[in-house]
Amino acid sequence: MKEIFRLCFVLTLIGAVCAAVMAFVDQETKAPIEKSKTAEKMDAVKVVMPLADNDLEKDQVTVKDEDAQMEMTFFPGKKDGAVIGAAFVAVAPGGYSGPIEILVGVDTAGVVLGGGIVKHAETPGLGSKIATPTFRGQFVGKSVKDPANWSVMKDGGPFKQITGATISSRAVTTAIATGLEFLEAHKAEVFGAPKPAAAKPGCEGKPATGGKK
Repeated sequence: MKEIFRLCFVLTLIGAVCAAVMAFVDQETKAPIEKSKTAEKMDAVKVVMPLADNDLEKDQVTVKDEDAQMEMTFFPGKKDGAVIGAAFVAVAPGGYSGPIEILVGVDTAGVVLGGGIVKHAETPGLGSKIATPTFRGQFVGKSVKDPANWSVMKDGGPFKQITGATISSRAVTTAIATGLEFLEAHKAEVFGAPKPAAAKPGCEGKPATGGKK
């Protein structure tokens, strides 16, 4: 009986030590891993906002829409202090093998400048083709207003789906459209309120003129 208790104590002690070591390792590696992920993400953002000369990470804006129950983070790009566009990550929850994260870059009119797939688990050789330039390139030059029907050809839209991977193609197309619509509804928060038109020179302070004196 004493031998059984001794073995149980030893095993418990070993388990406690292992758990402590694993917790320590997790705590020590968590920060560097998160830092590395953030760096990779910002490198991707810079690719779709190549002309921006501002600190995209520092200037990021998170917009929350209570009515739509949505929250998105945007990275406004600036050139010489003027906003030239923004990048955002659209998440497609309806991927064939799980959520798909799509990075999209747009100008201030909401026209797509470029994009890329940040994360996916789609089937290799089929759904994974959403990451190819051929598929991604279809969205460049498009906006939330053009085309009117943001869907794949199988659903009556203009975007060609990947053969054998309609679910993946549909998920990406819908996610980008949702992101563009969200941006359109919150342009002032992302790009800043438009500046009022400057008064014409020589018009300041002039009283309104009436009829003949």
